[in-house]
Amino acid sequence: MGERFGFLPASFESTAGGSIWLHAVSVGEIMASVELLKRLKAEHPSIPIFVSTATLAGRETAEQKLRPLVDGVFSAPLDYRSAVRRVLRTLRPALVVVMETEIWPNLFRESKLAGAALLIINGRISDRALPRYRQWHGFFRHVLRWPDAILTQTEVDAQRFVLAGAPLGRVRAAGNLKYDFETPSEGIAYEVASFIDTVKPSQVWIAASTMAANPESGAGGVVGCNVDEDDAVIAAFQKIARPGLLLVLVPRKPERFDVVAAKLKQAGVTFVRRTSLAPLALPGVLLLDSIGELAALYALADVVFMGGTLAARGGHNVLEPAYFGKPIIAGPHMENFAEIAREFQSAGALRRIDDAQELTAAVDGLLNYPEACSDIGGRGRELVRAKRGITGRMGCEIWMAYAQGVVTPPNRLLATLFLGPLTLLWRVGRALDSARSHALRRALETPVISIGGLTMGGVGKSPMVAHLAKLLAGAGRNVAILTRGYRRSSHEPVVIVERGHQAPSALTGDEAQIFIRGGDAHVGIGKDRFAVGKRMELQLQPDVFLLDDGFQHGKLLRKHDIVLIDALNPFAGGLFPLGRSRESAEALRRATILMVTRSEPGIPITGLEMLLRPYNTEAPIFRSWVKPLAWTDLATGETRPANDLGVKRVAAFCGLGNPRSFWKTLEGSGLEVTFQWAFRDHHVYSCEELVRLAQQAASAGAEALVTTEKDMLNLFAGAADVVAPLKLYWLRIGIEIENEAALMRLLS
Repeated sequence: MGERFGFLPASFESTAGGSIWLHAVSVGEIMASVELLKRLKAEHPSIPIFVSTATLAGRETAEQKLRPLVDGVFSAPLDYRSAVRRVLRTLRPALVVVMETEIWPNLFRESKLAGAALLIINGRISDRALPRYRQWHGFFRHVLRWPDAILTQTEVDAQRFVLAGAPLGRVRAAGNLKYDFETPSEGIAYEVASFIDTVKPSQVWIAASTMAANPESGAGGVVGCNVDEDDAVIAAFQKIARPGLLLVLVPRKPERFDVVAAKLKQAGVTFVRRTSLAPLALPGVLLLDSIGELAALYALADVVFMGGTLAARGGHNVLEPAYFGKPIIAGPHMENFAEIAREFQSAGALRRIDDAQELTAAVDGLLNYPEACSDIGGRGRELVRAKRGITGRMGCEIWMAYAQGVVTPPNRLLATLFLGPLTLLWRVGRALDSARSHALRRALETPVISIGGLTMGGVGKSPMVAHLAKLLAGAGRNVAILTRGYRRSSHEPVVIVERGHQAPSALTGDEAQIFIRGGDAHVGIGKDRFAVGKRMELQLQPDVFLLDDGFQHGKLLRKHDIVLIDALNPFAGGLFPLGRSRESAEALRRATILMVTRSEPGIPITGLEMLLRPYNTEAPIFRSWVKPLAWTDLATGETRPANDLGVKRVAAFCGLGNPRSFWKTLEGSGLEVTFQWAFRDHHVYSCEELVRLAQQAASAGAEALVTTEKDMLNLFAGAADVVAPLKLYWLRIGIEIENEAALMRLLS
């Protein structure tokens, strides 16, 4: 499966948690998603978006049009559980969005089992497909129960999804994204524009998305209504041919480019291919044998014939040429866009023909009467403009659905079978240890606020402790922090660093250094937090203790237990060793406050709240996120704004319990991360490691190395010189808490 991924960041497995996975098959679906993806990325740039497609043309178009907007494009997996689960484990989406009519049973089921929300958007069921949906109603009824919502293009489509078996309450008409088509920002390609300026056509006819006859469809009772459209267009062009006429012939399928070129040559028509432009005598034909350039060319057209409508192919989208106010001719086959066709016909904005024999007269008639062209095209443009604005409404729907999703990895059956017994032993051991600790619990005279988590590191405990210390100190409290000083080299049982004083890392450990450098609290370090606290009460008379990483430290009585939950990995895959949770979710009942970290500002956490509430019905739930504050040059101490490092391409490294937190912060920084390295938590770096990092960073084209404040404390003196000429920066971060005032009232 891995080789089927397209352009994805080198560390996509580490950065994709909480992502959006959009599945769009056809070129039309890809193009319809462009404006929506622009909006989503602009509103929440740090949320990864991945797009899958099932066709070669769709893949090529996605890579051309979506590269700046998404974090990866890949070929959709086969709809087997194992393949779908592998993608879900990699992307770990909070939301899966499926465009239009794609119904994949295993994708739907496994997405929901993985905790993701599931949406069908721009949904439609054509006239031709409806009988099949009715026939297989029993099957589709089971599949269509999985999506949380099905947002259709029209009321007719909504009724058809219900007829197919979708639950009535989950289906509603939301509009057609294709109405929000925008003029391509790059405009007409320079080479094509130069070609047009050279041949100077007086009239342009575009035959768009032409197709061969459908071998699986009969004539349907209409003579000539299932024909090879390229043959029909070439024949009509030969009859119409007049001085100055340029036909832009655009086959729908890339594999048809050479076939149509051979047809033009055999017919004796003067033509030139887009991929080998040369001077062309008019009347003549430009064969557009490229992908993604048709939309911009509609602006040049005098008349547009829409392909897929004479061949029995169900038609193609007429909204793009209508956006430009161009008169459109279509055959009898518009089954895939039946409602749009009805609207356009009712408004007098579409010229319909019954067969290929009528094509010549229809095109010639419009070319002869510019007033009629202007009238038909103008009505189409008004209709399109009246129905625009779908993208904004759809964006709101997507963010509401995203809030319902919970990022949990799919069940790993083999891992559960092999590690399940060990997990059971761990559970028993934790229960015995907890009971023993609570039996020995002692109380300090000063109230204690514990900040901890279920998981083994990486949920943001130390930054949260530092932030709460700053808040409490700002409120006039005499704050002291109790921490064990993990991985410090000193064997001193009790180390106390008074607020504003300094101490070496060897004596305190790296995390304690963050508290000391903050200067907001006294810091007490030692394995026996009760003994450290008693000493601090005698020496410094604090009026509140913050117990760092204290949820499992049952020996010390506390006033509050603040438990941090990672929004992107709430239970860390399960209890150790199956996952990284120290305790099962049932332990949350001991919490007095739940704090969701790494949430996305502006997006609720409805789904996660619903997941947490069965374990604790009373504790208030707050949410927080990391706020980058400033970059610091390790060599000079010079600081730069968090959004202006001065370079664009960087290589990142860190030694954190959860490196994804740093990677996610970098995603929203505007930096291009060329390479990422994750070391074990509290890693102390050697000179050889930094030399190797610098060499690999330079090879990847990075202009600087970046790391975290915690990792900076584990670097040796002269580290900046070792990586020169690359710069080495570390990032200082802060925490933002939603409804912070309410939290402070609880802690007062």
